Amino acid sequence: MITVRSQDVDLAVFETGNPEGPTLVLVHGWPDTHALWMHVVPLLKDKFRIVSYDSRGAGQSTTPPRTSDFTLDKLAADFYAVIDAVSPDAPVHVLAHDWGGVEVWEAAAEPRAAQRIRSYTSVSGPNLDHLGKWSRARLKRPTPRNLAQVFAQVRASWYTVTFHIPPLARLRAKRYYRKGWANFLKTFSNVDPSRVEMSPTLLEDALNGGALYRANLVPRLTRPRERYVDIPVQLIVNTEDVAVRPFHYDDTGLWVKDLRRNDIEAGHWSPLSHPEHLARLTTEFALSVEARDSAEHQSR
Repeated sequence: MITVRSQDVDLAVFETGNPEGPTLVLVHGWPDTHALWMHVVPLLKDKFRIVSYDSRGAGQSTTPPRTSDFTLDKLAADFYAVIDAVSPDAPVHVLAHDWGGVEVWEAAAEPRAAQRIRSYTSVSGPNLDHLGKWSRARLKRPTPRNLAQVFAQVRASWYTVTFHIPPLARLRAKRYYRKGWANFLKTFSNVDPSRVEMSPTLLEDALNGGALYRANLVPRLTRPRERYVDIPVQLIVNTEDVAVRPFHYDDTGLWVKDLRRNDIEAGHWSPLSHPEHLARLTTEFALSVEARDSAEHQSR
């Protein structure tokens, strides 16, 4: 492990895999740590140099004190601090899940992304601005289908309300902890409990991560920005995800110039339930981008 300083936090960064391969950065979501990828990494490590890290407020990284310390611009800055430390001279491939995906979407829309991110594979982590734009577009055309989709996503996201009320957020996190994280993942995402290792910092990470919801959801969903992304993006859409409904990605092509989409029959925590799918699709996408870049370079 190494430590990377980003603004006011120290980020715990881990490296494994093939040191001669392209660099692939793995970014976890709430309330996980870098250990989320424990079943995916063995399937990738022969081809890629793999870097993962604990996000601010999680695992072995430090926790800033204020809700405002968890805004997307700060999370994106953390991501860039990590890749600048581990791969200063070459762009990286990225695979991100849940809030890690939200974080990398923010980074991917910045001008420097073209030079620093070679490809981005997103799993169950929406771009909040795109989600806000999608909702507005359907409410402006209130057909039964459009209204049903918006209602379905709102219903799927009801739990986020509790994260805006710290006492309720604490009760919810403690409930997950008492009943057992593996049991929750079995119910919520059909993950085999034998594939789950509960982090020793799970309860603390869940409580810290509530700030992600409070700092970002309302501003980005009610005042969505126009966020265009020029780097190659792959969506791995979990069709059984009860938190992030698949149809909200239908407009992503309006914002992403180079987009690939693959649907898999999986729930939200597919890095645990379907690691083979994620590893195969990420490998195929990253290597296809490598081959295309190489061919374009040779033709100049």
